[in-house]
Amino acid sequence: MAIAKILTGCLIVAAFGGGLYLGMAQVNNPVVNTSEGVGYSGGFKQASPGNKTKVVVKKTPGKTHVVNDGDSIMATVKLAKSGDTLQIMPGSYHETVYIDKDDIRIVGVIKDGRRAVLDGRGVLNDAILYSGNNIVIENLYITKFKGNGIMGQAGNNFEIRNNIIADTGVYGIFPQLGQNGIIEHNIISGIEDAAIYVGMSDNIHVAHNEVFNSVAGIEIENSRHAIVENNYVHNNTGGILAFITPGLPIKTTFDVIIRNNFVVDNNHKNFGSPGSMVSAIPAGTGILVMAADEVIIEGNIISNNKVAGILIMDHESTKNTTSDPDSDPVPDKTMILNNLMSNNGYDTIAELKAYMLTKFTTGNPDIISVGENRDSCIINGSQYVTAGLDSWKSCSFDNTDAIDNYLLDEPVAPREIDPSERGKVVYLGICTGCHSFDDRLIGPPIKTIQLIYQNDPQRLANWIAAPTKIRPNFPEMPPQNYLDDETRLAVAKYMLAAQNSTYFD
Repeated sequence: MAIAKILTGCLIVAAFGGGLYLGMAQVNNPVVNTSEGVGYSGGFKQASPGNKTKVVVKKTPGKTHVVNDGDSIMATVKLAKSGDTLQIMPGSYHETVYIDKDDIRIVGVIKDGRRAVLDGRGVLNDAILYSGNNIVIENLYITKFKGNGIMGQAGNNFEIRNNIIADTGVYGIFPQLGQNGIIEHNIISGIEDAAIYVGMSDNIHVAHNEVFNSVAGIEIENSRHAIVENNYVHNNTGGILAFITPGLPIKTTFDVIIRNNFVVDNNHKNFGSPGSMVSAIPAGTGILVMAADEVIIEGNIISNNKVAGILIMDHESTKNTTSDPDSDPVPDKTMILNNLMSNNGYDTIAELKAYMLTKFTTGNPDIISVGENRDSCIINGSQYVTAGLDSWKSCSFDNTDAIDNYLLDEPVAPREIDPSERGKVVYLGICTGCHSFDDRLIGPPIKTIQLIYQNDPQRLANWIAAPTKIRPNFPEMPPQNYLDDETRLAVAKYMLAAQNSTYFD
């Protein structure tokens, strides 16, 4: 995601020699906003808009199981039936919890300020994995896992709230291939990829979280109809990201609203896995839009991010990405409304400094658009230091007040999985968070895996159950031994049969 292909040396020299003089001579007449009070009329349409706070609806009354310190949460999950609630009492729990049932609630009991603590001790990979629908996870303290704090694997209708997650490795909260979900009031820190990572999901609300000391604060990746609002995002490498990763089964990110967040001091040293996409985020990026469409940035306080407050890029201008013929590499319809921006870009990277010279721009950059961009707009753009926004129009609206959220009125039905589709569905729900066909994400590309295992799916299935660390520059893969033998073999066959990224559509 760092700038890699912006300019040639000759262009830099020419810009430095003549561009600065010409830029200083230009007169930038402010464009007055003529759309005051006009609301946004696009985006996902609800049948009955409203400020929903819940998406999980109990289908059966269920019973309550109390899990005391010293008991096993996982053993209680195995006993539970749909509609049941697990109340986890304060204490220390050292286990991985996998929820493959619908309508289960995991509720930590907070007593005298003490919480139920899931502690991986630096040995276990994942704290909670869920593939069930209508799942609630709240009030837990999760720490010292190597993989993920809370990961959703193709589960719909979820609420993840009021958890504290620290030092859990790759992802803090990671719903993947899910629909209709709420992530709110969580505190997450010390994550080497993303504190909150919404992957290939739709109709998601991310609100009132505090994320810090991570490589990425909040990521909306290959996802649609998402609102990110009222979050405190600070001291990460990059604050809030909306982007498209090439090579994944879902090819688009669009209809994303990023509003009313505090995005400040995101200058943390990048400690992402070398070679991964997030490892290329320049330390000091407030909000990053890469190839995503219809992203609205509104009402945020964006300050003290040393590279830029807002950075918009296409795939051609980024690092650690490959081309995907089915994924549009150009961001369309970025919409920047009024935001409070101060002291951004005060120590920006050399590539952006050179790029600004070619645009005859001086000063510390608030907003920079690099590469191709289509049909974008900005309100009161003259109040910011910008580069690459010459073709942007003035937006025809100045607020999204009419949109409370993009959550669905009714819960999404559980997925009906045909036995012949088992390998594909499990791959999409579990594996695509770390593997794409061509690119390195967290793990190696599928093409590399195919070279290693070729026509031996059973060997790959065995590895999936009990992986060992081989490559020093890749994180250790979590064991997927909670999947039965038949499912692991189906996944292995599916992966080895792929010819290109379109196979996973």
